Amino acid sequence: MAKPLIQVALDSLDYEQTLALARQAAPYVDIIEIGTPCLKVNGIAIVKAIRAQHPDKLIFADLKTMDAGYYEAEPFFKAGADITTVLGTADIGTIKGVVDVANAYGKQAQVDLINVTDKAARAAEAAKVGAHIIGIHTGIDQQLAGQTPFADLAALVGLGLNVKISVAGGIKQATVQQVVKAGPSIVVVGGAITGSKAPDVAAREIRELADAASGESAGGGLFGWVKKLFA
Repeated sequence: MAKPLIQVALDSLDYEQTLALARQAAPYVDIIEIGTPCLKVNGIAIVKAIRAQHPDKLIFADLKTMDAGYYEAEPFFKAGADITTVLGTADIGTIKGVVDVANAYGKQAQVDLINVTDKAARAAEAAKVGAHIIGIHTGIDQQLAGQTPFADLAALVGLGLNVKISVAGGIKQATVQQVVKAGPSIVVVGGAITGSKAPDVAAREIRELADAASGESAGGGLFGWVKKLFA
């Protein structure tokens, strides 16, 4: 089983706290996500700061673009983001716009399926226009209502689309191995790390559990990690 990339989602509204959380999690994750709430408050400056602070990590700007895909995503790619998101509920032309600008800059576009009713159909459409990543995402409000991403993840992986699959939604130490065994390319963890009293310890635990579930040890998979990072 391939080892998935681990993504930490940073949703704090506080600029300095976001930088501090990124520093604590960075040794154990592959992707640093600047969440939508954080982006709305701190703007493109936080992307530049995280990029400068972590030149060896993939930087994910969770724009959740709904219109004007190329126009909205381009400044964030220029600022150092490696991945930006477009909502699966957006027009297919908007999705294609984000894909096109990502390709122009050698970056990646992720289609977020949050609140998409027919996830399989939209995932197939997004893959057809060149989306690099499809994101299964159970939002915070949905989590509070008891929903999880597990069934949607299994269904999407089963489609066999030629895209990376990302999964987010309340993943923690108790569930990360279940998620990894379902076969996603990227596992996103937010509150289990950022809400911990020791975010660095929590990030290390997530990393070790994920590696164990994929059959790799945390200390011995450096070559595989580097290969996956630049794939």
